[in-house]
Amino acid sequence: MRSLSFKLTLAFLIVGVAGAALVAIIIGVRTRAEFNTFVDTQLHVEMVDALANYYEENSGWQDVSTFIHKDSAFRLHDARLILLDTNNTVLYGFGPDNDGKPYPGDRIPPGLPVEVDGKAVGTFILQPDNKTESYTPPEVYSPEEDFLRNVNTAALASAGIAGLFALALGSLLARNLTKPIRELTAVTQTMADGKLGQQVEVRTKDEIGELATSFNQMSHDLADASRQRKQMTADIAHDLRTPLTVLRGYTEGLKKGSLPGSEKLFTIMHEEVILLQHLVEDLRTLSLADAGELTLNKRAIDPKALLERTGLAYIMQAEEKGLQLRVEAPANLPAIFVDGERMTQVLNNLVSNALRYTNSGEIVLSGTAVSDEIELRITDSGVGIAADELPHIFNRFYRADQSRHRTVDSTSGLGLAIAKAIVEAHEGKITAVSTPGEGTTFIISLPRYVRNNES
Repeated sequence: MRSLSFKLTLAFLIVGVAGAALVAIIIGVRTRAEFNTFVDTQLHVEMVDALANYYEENSGWQDVSTFIHKDSAFRLHDARLILLDTNNTVLYGFGPDNDGKPYPGDRIPPGLPVEVDGKAVGTFILQPDNKTESYTPPEVYSPEEDFLRNVNTAALASAGIAGLFALALGSLLARNLTKPIRELTAVTQTMADGKLGQQVEVRTKDEIGELATSFNQMSHDLADASRQRKQMTADIAHDLRTPLTVLRGYTEGLKKGSLPGSEKLFTIMHEEVILLQHLVEDLRTLSLADAGELTLNKRAIDPKALLERTGLAYIMQAEEKGLQLRVEAPANLPAIFVDGERMTQVLNNLVSNALRYTNSGEIVLSGTAVSDEIELRITDSGVGIAADELPHIFNRFYRADQSRHRTVDSTSGLGLAIAKAIVEAHEGKITAVSTPGEGTTFIISLPRYVRNNES
């Protein structure tokens, strides 16, 4: 996975290398050009001095062509030389046939005057190597200063161009890197307006890609939680309305005298009150667990004893349905550090759930040590749970068999949600595996007891 740090480092490297390369190219080209100009100008000045000395020694330009042909410095640049007298008559240049004739062009190229005792006696022109380049010798000239000035100008110009190039390249890279963040910001603002479940496109596998993936999961979970909250509100209202309707009907009948009081009637009313009490207590347990305020009185407990206690509590119900209920756990099973009453509540919920959906076969309560954990399993041979429903069974008020009504099975739909909340409060986890038509196994994983837990 290419991280964001790697991409930023690579981006800075590209900008830096590109800028440095651009500066090097521009400075190299300009330095070469300026150096050539420097050399030409220096050569020009030296040739003018040589010609001035020749004129002074010979009191004129007699046989100057011979002098130029013999001198190695002049001969090396012969094709570029033009020498004119004060009347712009060609003394040298354009070939021997033009010597002594007026300059053949309308515009004389810039050159340096040849002076003797402060008096101009001619003009010497050194044409540039490249005819497309211009060359203007200054009247007052310092080759070294001009060379340095031109190189510095080239450096400043190349730095400015490289800076603009780096700015453009950096801006492009920054836009590409921040595009996912801008998309996340826009979607977050949409969610802030109450439109949950928004998703963003995951474009990369770096930290921003991980952020987008996490955001999508969070958005999905928030939308799902909102849906579950609304469904939970509706389910609570339904589960409260049923016993309240029954109680109201009986109490109104008793009040009006249309129903005679009897033991059977009072028993029904008492059962409805108990159902309401269980529902309220279940909701309170879940709210405490959600707030992290679920009180736990932990102590070291033998998991086998915990399983046997639950088995004894439900053995009669199992026998009435013709089911075999047994406990399988080794005698030396390590202890667990839990709240015995709360864990009994978890096991009771799971065993009663197994009894509800098992019509034949057996229910087995087992315990094993796995690595540094203790696993408690409740396995039944019941109807099982469909694969698409299995991930939702720990959701509040969720029933795998949606056709079963609370008045039939006398459950609130919170049993498994409470079991999960209690197990997680013990730093454990609860999972389920099931095969439709063969049965279901609930697995509770709890940390082994360590003696310093009590301190």
